[in-house]
Amino acid sequence: MEQELVKKKREIIDFFLKNGVLISTNLLNEINNYGNISKVFELLKSKTIDDPLVMDLDLNKLINEANRQNTETTKEVQHRNQVKVTFSYKEEPKKRDPRDFVDYFTNRYKALEKILKQHQELKDTISINKLTSKKDKESTSIIGIVSSKQTTKNGNLLLVIEDPTGQRRVIINKNKLSLFNEAKDIVLDEIIGVTGVNVDTITFANNIIWPDTPTNRELKKAENESYALFLSDLHVGSSKFLPDDFEKFLRWVNGEMGNEQQRHIANNIEYIFIAGDLVDGCGIYPEQDKELATKDIYEQYRECAELLKQIPQHIPLIICPGNHDALRISEPQPPLSKNFASAMYELNNAIMVSNPSLININSSDNFPGFDVLMYHGYSFDYFVAEVDSLRNQGGYDRADLIMKFLLKRRHLAPTHLSTLYLPDTKKDPLVIEKVPDFFLSGHIHKTATTNYRNTTLICGSCWQSKTMFQEKVGHNPEPSRVPIVNLQTRDIKILKFGH
Repeated sequence: MEQELVKKKREIIDFFLKNGVLISTNLLNEINNYGNISKVFELLKSKTIDDPLVMDLDLNKLINEANRQNTETTKEVQHRNQVKVTFSYKEEPKKRDPRDFVDYFTNRYKALEKILKQHQELKDTISINKLTSKKDKESTSIIGIVSSKQTTKNGNLLLVIEDPTGQRRVIINKNKLSLFNEAKDIVLDEIIGVTGVNVDTITFANNIIWPDTPTNRELKKAENESYALFLSDLHVGSSKFLPDDFEKFLRWVNGEMGNEQQRHIANNIEYIFIAGDLVDGCGIYPEQDKELATKDIYEQYRECAELLKQIPQHIPLIICPGNHDALRISEPQPPLSKNFASAMYELNNAIMVSNPSLININSSDNFPGFDVLMYHGYSFDYFVAEVDSLRNQGGYDRADLIMKFLLKRRHLAPTHLSTLYLPDTKKDPLVIEKVPDFFLSGHIHKTATTNYRNTTLICGSCWQSKTMFQEKVGHNPEPSRVPIVNLQTRDIKILKFGH
């Protein structure tokens, strides 16, 4: 060991000599154990000395820096091992034909039918073509996709639902006030269960059952204190991007600002999720070029990567795209393009996933981890416009209600027109088959959080002030806010980095 120590000291002396620096005997003598000299030696191997006139080095600073880098490297490996991509869409592009849409909706129907049949009321469902064998006023239960919805001249709701065997008209009577009000939120193409009685060719509904999530799900909590942080909609490249606010965030996440509690949180962040729209893109909305500070998409991603590079390297960044990013809008969107966003792939701690995607974090031998559903939220616009209850309760100001609406239907875009999509012939990737512990979205530039049946719903904020387009459509963004979850308690805090 003594010989090895001497060898290392000689190598350190040689290192400084090659850079025109003389190191004193006193400084060398301060390195009094093998562990310290090894750390200093490894650190120096990765550095260059820019100023040969600097003769006095702070050895403790070198050792501390070596220790910090070693700790961050260990943390980075541990955290990356605790991030498991459960689902990220990677299908290769291919030619589509009309039959693909039939297969797509058939697969959706089968997936949601399976979920619906877990409800006690729908244990004994029958296919629609067998309803003719039922007697009048006999109770029945069916499952189907909503193909039309209208109001009768008597003010009742009339649905037409269909399954693979046929169609059925369903009446929801206005006198059943609670059921009627709930049924007014039914949208086309969603899949529901109906219990009721048959009269001729019509089923009179006594109840409507949505796929929904179980009411008895456990609220999972981690054994140790750690934090997950949720960002979205950076919009780097926009003239409305807020660099000062983001700089404050970077200083905080590096432990350089905030009170004692806030610094404690920053020091214990283990995961950062970014739910799309990392850059502002080009040609996304009319006259966008007038509000672009950077008009080159490659440069936008380079600027974004430079910002994210300042986040401590041991914290994994789980990143999905959004509608402003440089790739197709049709969902599911694949991970960010390596052609346009190559700079992002140079981030050692970045994990690229599709939109939507399902990520498992913080698992161990004794803990199953948390499932995080990431979805940018492009379908939100449609449902705010089309569902009266969402619009009347706040619309874009209540992302939590939109997310609850979709989780209840176990689908991220249940209506055909609610988003552009690829008709996958194997499965519908927008079905929420596994109930997540966290449902993360963005898109509408306003933070909202809530708990729905022990799923934590989080809509991220943004880092862009109001654009001309948002002014026209009535959006009121609340930028520079960061939702943070304590994984041990599931408590949520929102830190504000803007005015």
